[in-house]
Amino acid sequence: MDEPVRVLVVEDEVRLAETIRRGLESEGFVVDVEHRGDDGFHTAVSGTFDAIILDIMLPGKNGYDFVRDLRDQNVWTPVLMLSAKDGEYDLADAFDLGADDYLVKPFSFVVLFARLRALIRRGAPERPPVLTAGDVELDPARHKVSRAGIELSLTPREYSVLEFLMRHRDRVVSKTEIVNAVWDNHYGGDENIVEVYIRYLRRKIDLPFSGQSIETVRGVGYRFVGS
Repeated sequence: MDEPVRVLVVEDEVRLAETIRRGLESEGFVVDVEHRGDDGFHTAVSGTFDAIILDIMLPGKNGYDFVRDLRDQNVWTPVLMLSAKDGEYDLADAFDLGADDYLVKPFSFVVLFARLRALIRRGAPERPPVLTAGDVELDPARHKVSRAGIELSLTPREYSVLEFLMRHRDRVVSKTEIVNAVWDNHYGGDENIVEVYIRYLRRKIDLPFSGQSIETVRGVGYRFVGS
């Protein structure tokens, strides 16, 4: 006999949480519900779940902190985040911090169940390896960057640009490639925005350490070489 599929729902709107619970139980899921982020986090790290449905705006611990801290605890349960906001930065932040999928309220329960089943079929992802180049380390699982053992504070966009460069270490990548990989598909601005973020990264990664890790190849693009 198959094991029941367990889902944790963390949602502070009591009526919505109850509706989700009833709907999931009618589909054969075993459901736990928490209405506070801190309570939900404790339940998530102390129990075993096949998936977590997580609201972003929660009392006690918001969804962003929840999923970041969950990954810091090496808990890789797939997370489907819910939000009343539909901004590209909200979506990017959710994925950067370790969420696996994202739905905007109000949503169709048919779509919710389909997305949830897809996450459960994929299962918990393996912990991504730490990227290293010289004394620069980027940990995708914990969304942290350090150089010479010193943790650096990067914005989500700076982090995404750096991650792309490090994943293509020692290869020259163009501004177009960086924009296509890091910015929203509907971004129609100037590709020179990449130059701005390269300057930001150099100030944080290179300048304090007197070492150049990002090379400019004039007329072509940029190359991450570490040091």
